[in-house]
Amino acid sequence: MDATGAKPLGCVIWFGQPDARERKGLAEAGWHLRVAGVDADAGVREGDDVVALADLRQCDARAMPVMRRLMAEHPALPWIALIPFDTQARHPQVKRILQGCRDFFSTPLDLPRLLAALARAAAGPPPATEAAVDLPELVGRSAALATVAASLRKYAPVDLPVLITGETGVGKEVAARVLHRLSARAMQPFVAINCGSLPLNLVQSELFGHERGAFTDATTRRIGHIESAAGGSILLDEVGDLPLDAQTNLLRFLQEGVLQRLGSSRPIEVDVRVMAATHLDLEHAVSTGRFREDLYYRLNVLRLQVPPLRERGDDVDLLAQHYLERFRERQACAARGFDDAALQAMRQYAWPGNVRELRNRVQRAAVLAEGALISAADLALPVGATEHADPAGASLGVSRASAERETIAACLRDCRFNISECARRLQISRVTVYRLCKKHRLELRTP
Repeated sequence: MDATGAKPLGCVIWFGQPDARERKGLAEAGWHLRVAGVDADAGVREGDDVVALADLRQCDARAMPVMRRLMAEHPALPWIALIPFDTQARHPQVKRILQGCRDFFSTPLDLPRLLAALARAAAGPPPATEAAVDLPELVGRSAALATVAASLRKYAPVDLPVLITGETGVGKEVAARVLHRLSARAMQPFVAINCGSLPLNLVQSELFGHERGAFTDATTRRIGHIESAAGGSILLDEVGDLPLDAQTNLLRFLQEGVLQRLGSSRPIEVDVRVMAATHLDLEHAVSTGRFREDLYYRLNVLRLQVPPLRERGDDVDLLAQHYLERFRERQACAARGFDDAALQAMRQYAWPGNVRELRNRVQRAAVLAEGALISAADLALPVGATEHADPAGASLGVSRASAERETIAACLRDCRFNISECARRLQISRVTVYRLCKKHRLELRTP
């Protein structure tokens, strides 16, 4: 019991030195603080709701074995890590510590976020019937999103390639960034490269780098994207758009962990976790010879399927409000929320562009809205549409295709048929713009 007679939320075993603000914040929130070190008693007492925190800002390296012993003796004990920029350079053993942590915080410390994480950790895992997302980057409460969150936590500490699949705009890069943040590589670089946007004649140079004089315009040495991610993670987005020769070199890198810059015969060993993302059916691409089968199996070690927005139920409401609030932080606008007709229209719409389309529509509507509530007209969504509820899925397919065609055509007109600008606005590759134009038989000419 504390001075007020209230039962404390639990005990935080803090390896390191919390500052005065952190001590005060824990006390005011109802946490008992036990500062541990090399010689301190770090034991877990009977009946405690305990959370351990590895503060690697001032934590003595000699405390590492104590933390690891506590992890081994109490495998169910939840751990949180506070990690400064240069942690790995100062603490060689930190990788094993981070692998045992369920949450990570960088400096400067966001105290309210830490308090929320401590409360979640002390509460233990939610009941199996309850969707548990519990990751700040993933907005929603649907079972489909909870499945993604569970996979992310399971895959993060395993240093193996991950293939992330899903439709355009579902948030595959967001999932990759969460994987990186939860991994032991969290304080090392995360590099995302859209393979579909690379010029065909520069793909090898962009990925693997080149030496001076390797080709006509190579006036200086260039470090490739893979090498620049050394120690961290790289996301090869739209990996299905890689040409076959680049696929061959990527396969060699995955097999041997070494690469060669163009114009050099010296192999360079690079430690990087490779994640790949695609909206294509890679199995079909393999069967038609457009993607190497051996590379597919190398990338498809761990598989993460990100669900489309239409399968996430009421998450659309939460996401829309989330994007509106983020927009309001940057821009002054009258809109504060959505009226009932707008909410109904968002739930019924098929969202062919998924989360990316939702964000763009919300931002545009926030600018157009005259009052505090955004309407369906502000969102440019039909009211009373019923295609989404069709159990057979036929009308949904037609609606999605029609909406996809309309979105691409409208963006092209707005950009005066500038493909690069259209790709930038829709946040897809130029290759994808061309592919969608061919799919929907849209002519690429200025009206």
